[in-house]
Amino acid sequence: MSIRENGRLLSWYGDDFTGSAAVLEVLAFAGVEAVLFLDVPTQAQLAAFPNAQAIGLAGVARSFSPKWMDENLPPIFEALARLGAPLVHYKICSTLDSSPEIGSIGRAAEIGQRHLDSAWSPVLVAAPPIGRYQAFGHLFASSSQGTVRLDRHPVMSRHPVTPMGESDVALHLSKQTSEKAGCIDLLGLRGPDKGLGALKALRNEGARLITCDTIDQSDLVAAGQLIWNHRAEAPLVIGSQGIEYALIAYWNAISALPVRAAPQSVGDVSQIAAVSGSVSATTAEQIAWAGNNGFGLIAFDAAAVADPAGRARAVNDAVEDSKAVLSSGKSVLVHSARGPDDPAVETFRKAVSASGLDLAEANAEVGKALGQVLSRLLQETSIQRAVISGGDTSGHATRQLGVDALTALAPTVPGAALCAAHGTLARPLQLALKGGQMGTPDYFGWIRAGGGAAYRNGQR
Repeated sequence: MSIRENGRLLSWYGDDFTGSAAVLEVLAFAGVEAVLFLDVPTQAQLAAFPNAQAIGLAGVARSFSPKWMDENLPPIFEALARLGAPLVHYKICSTLDSSPEIGSIGRAAEIGQRHLDSAWSPVLVAAPPIGRYQAFGHLFASSSQGTVRLDRHPVMSRHPVTPMGESDVALHLSKQTSEKAGCIDLLGLRGPDKGLGALKALRNEGARLITCDTIDQSDLVAAGQLIWNHRAEAPLVIGSQGIEYALIAYWNAISALPVRAAPQSVGDVSQIAAVSGSVSATTAEQIAWAGNNGFGLIAFDAAAVADPAGRARAVNDAVEDSKAVLSSGKSVLVHSARGPDDPAVETFRKAVSASGLDLAEANAEVGKALGQVLSRLLQETSIQRAVISGGDTSGHATRQLGVDALTALAPTVPGAALCAAHGTLARPLQLALKGGQMGTPDYFGWIRAGGGAAYRNGQR
């Protein structure tokens, strides 16, 4: 069965860069030709990918206010509509990173529904392949403590910008919009009508944001069927890469996709460069592993971004220290902090407060500065493989590299693949974007090894 419509299946906008890349890999590794652009593509840029069935735009909306969204999201939704795909996905974090003040999913939904003439929107945050589950309206996420409710998650409950204090997805969204939200729960989704009765009842009650419980593969198939079969009236879909997992599950169930061999490693290299603006405990473990396994660790003075002269000095110092590490034969990892309890976090916050800078603006400056460090390393050394760690950091840092688009090369953990970079680059670049809470402790070694099969302490 063919599902391709006008050459396109899907377009998407990610509210952060790592999430945008997660969608890319789900599609590409399932056999859907996909490309992720870092800005609205020109006709010439689109022409370079003539077979693309799915086209994405990497964004940074998660870091900004509803006012910013009012000003910046309308042209983005209009650009996505012009691509002609039957579904437009507003991609959010699988741990619901958002609040009424920052990264408001509710405000984005209002804007998107208006510009895409979407009567309602399916909302699927759950993504079982990456340990995200929704049951009876509540979101659960895997962690070092097992699978826990979102408001008890050891990382997300302590998020520095949007700590999660609510696990009920519809209730969380209702705090960000005047639109009514509801849930198709497991009983409805697994019923004989596959959720259609629950959907009808919710629509009759005026719900325009309808979340969907999902905990296993069969639920993904049912959710994918609901999303795909309602694309005419609900072209705007909202959620994590669970949207793509669900669509792929349904398309495979109806034999609509070609069989594709599992993607493999692209081979190891002796050195890589990595920058990290994440303060998560997960990234802290990864930094510690890297320091014990062939990486030189360079602390970036994030507090210095509060002053322009200090910022320039911090960038230059990090570049020179990194070049010294690379000259010694090691890989290099430049980090702004080593977890939430690193004293550098409090030092940064105090410097930002004293400067009068907005915290979101200061975080963006850290990301830009780390991007400038990486850009100079790529220009001044022979490094051709790199990592940017941190969802918000990736958005700001990648824009400093001269990259226009990404295509997926090799998998690692779901959501953090190694990609090929396209753009105004002096030489080929392979780039991985990793969210703060994503990946195994040996993630940086895995990228150095070229992705592919699981990497554990130097062994495949």
